[in-house]
Amino acid sequence: MSEALLKLEGVHTHIGAYHILHGVDLEVPRGQLTMLLGRNGAGKTTTLRTIMGLWQASQGRISFDGQDITKRSTPDIAQAGIAYVPENMGIFGDLTVKENMLLAARSAGRIEQLDEKRLEWIFGLFPAMKKFWLHPAGKLSGGQKQMLAVSRAIVEPRKLLLIDEPSKGLAPAIIANMISAFRELKQTDTTILLVEQNFNFAKQLGDTVAVMDDGRIVHRGAMRELAEDEGLQTKLLGLSLAAHH
Repeated sequence: MSEALLKLEGVHTHIGAYHILHGVDLEVPRGQLTMLLGRNGAGKTTTLRTIMGLWQASQGRISFDGQDITKRSTPDIAQAGIAYVPENMGIFGDLTVKENMLLAARSAGRIEQLDEKRLEWIFGLFPAMKKFWLHPAGKLSGGQKQMLAVSRAIVEPRKLLLIDEPSKGLAPAIIANMISAFRELKQTDTTILLVEQNFNFAKQLGDTVAVMDDGRIVHRGAMRELAEDEGLQTKLLGLSLAAHH
C-alpha cells in the first residue's frame, strides 16, 4: 500500500441540526484512484465538501500531504493543491469555455500565460473543449459541461482531485470518453478521490475503494476484490452487478 496523501481520522460533520458524518476514517493513497461508493444519502458528497473546507468538521482530523488542513479555509486548501469538481460542475454558463479555463488557472491572468503544452494535452483528452473554445459554456451539452468541469480542475497540475459523480446522466459514449481520460490522468501522478454511483464506471477505474453507509466507512480494500465479489457488492451497495453490465 503506498502512503496516504489524504487521511481522514474520526471525522464528524454536522450541518445545522443534522449529524451527517459519524467518524469517517479514510485513506487516499498517493498516485492512485480511490473510489468512494455508497447508496444515496450515505455521506459521500458531505465527505468531499468537508475535505474541501466548504463544511467544517466538528470533530476529527484531516491531513493532506503531511499537513493538518482540518480548520483551513477553502481557498487555502485549494492553494495546497486540491481541486474539487462538484456534482453540479460549478462552471460559469455565461462565460466561454476559454474564459472558464482561465478563471480556473490561478497562476495565469491572460490566456497566453496558460501552459500551452498542458492545454494541448487537455484538448487531447477532451477534443470538444478545443472545438467549443469560444462558445458560451451554458450552451454545451451535459457531457461537454462535465468535460469542462474536469478540464478546469486539471488546467494546472494538482496533487489531488476530488470529483463528485462525473458519469451522472451521461450517455454511454461520453462515459467511455471519461473513462479513457481518467485512465490517462492516472498516469500523470495525480491522486484522485472519485464519488460514483455507476459501479461499472467505478470498477474500470478504481485502484482502491471505500464504501460508505450512514456517515461511516464500512468497507475498504482493493477495487478488484469488490468487483469480483458479487455477494459483497449486494451486501454493501444493495446491487448485483449482473444487472449493471
